[in-house]
Amino acid sequence: MRQNPDDALHGAPLEAFCGDSYGSTWAIVLAGGDGRRLRPLTTSLSGVAVPKQYCSLWGGSSLLEEAMVRAAGIAPLRRTCTVVAAAHRRWWSTSLAQQPGENIIVQPQNKGTGIGVLLALMNLRERDPYANVVLLPADHYLRDEATMAASLQRLADLAAANTDNVYLLGAEPNGTDPELGYIVPAEARRDSPSSVKYFVEKPPLAEAASLVSQGALVNVFIVAGSVGALLGMFKESYANEMIALRAVPTQAGGDFAYLTGIYENLPTVDFSHDVLAHQTSVLRVVPVPECGWTDLGTPERVAEVLKMPPRPWSGRESRSTALAHLNLATQWLARE
Repeated sequence: MRQNPDDALHGAPLEAFCGDSYGSTWAIVLAGGDGRRLRPLTTSLSGVAVPKQYCSLWGGSSLLEEAMVRAAGIAPLRRTCTVVAAAHRRWWSTSLAQQPGENIIVQPQNKGTGIGVLLALMNLRERDPYANVVLLPADHYLRDEATMAASLQRLADLAAANTDNVYLLGAEPNGTDPELGYIVPAEARRDSPSSVKYFVEKPPLAEAASLVSQGALVNVFIVAGSVGALLGMFKESYANEMIALRAVPTQAGGDFAYLTGIYENLPTVDFSHDVLAHQTSVLRVVPVPECGWTDLGTPERVAEVLKMPPRPWSGRESRSTALAHLNLATQWLARE
């Protein structure tokens, strides 16, 4: 068995931490956002703003629980970590009741997706420094779960085969939306990974239209790579943050007060805009076949989905028996 190069585990076998060998595939589900743009839709009748990842579209499982089901297709629960916010404990404590406690990465406050990703990666690096990682947001809608499941497996396989690159899923754009990110492949091909020419997050409308005309794909914000390659993207601009978060014990037995103090001095970092967009040399974009993907980032996009008939689920069960805390279809109808 390979040993941790930094001797972080002091010679202890990895099986004592996660029950697997070094270099396994892990899933990290990102569920720490506040969903401020959706608050007009996600605020209950009693005035409580429920973060969108704990809501459902038509009742039943929450968006977070659906993301956990997607994660189950590439990694078992013992190798699935979830980044959440301390302020959301009332919601995730139920949704993640079956997940190992050490795999729930709790942030004291929201410092953007970049810091959430970095905290999870630094945590995972101590447990499996050769891990291959797939990052999954908890606020997506998919009409065709089976197609996305195949794309996720392909992405995980690519990351395991080439540990120097970071792979992104890219979808064919349906029109021009300045609220999305765009990836312009360096090669005009749609059946294999391509290096990245440009990566622009939320460009102005005219620039977004220009990118689409150049053959841009929409950034689905599903990312895969070795833990080393993913952390490598932070080294140039966020070395101090890496040092600060490396000193944090794992959440299983960590000092949360200590982490809270560290977070007070951290900048807010957007993973796409501040990290990925500046690291195109290591990025490879992988086209995802049409699967009805939508980023549920705005009330308008949620409304577009809710106007459709409820989609057939893939048949896989959620790991949790908890129902979502808010039904967005009911909320939307109440506003009409």
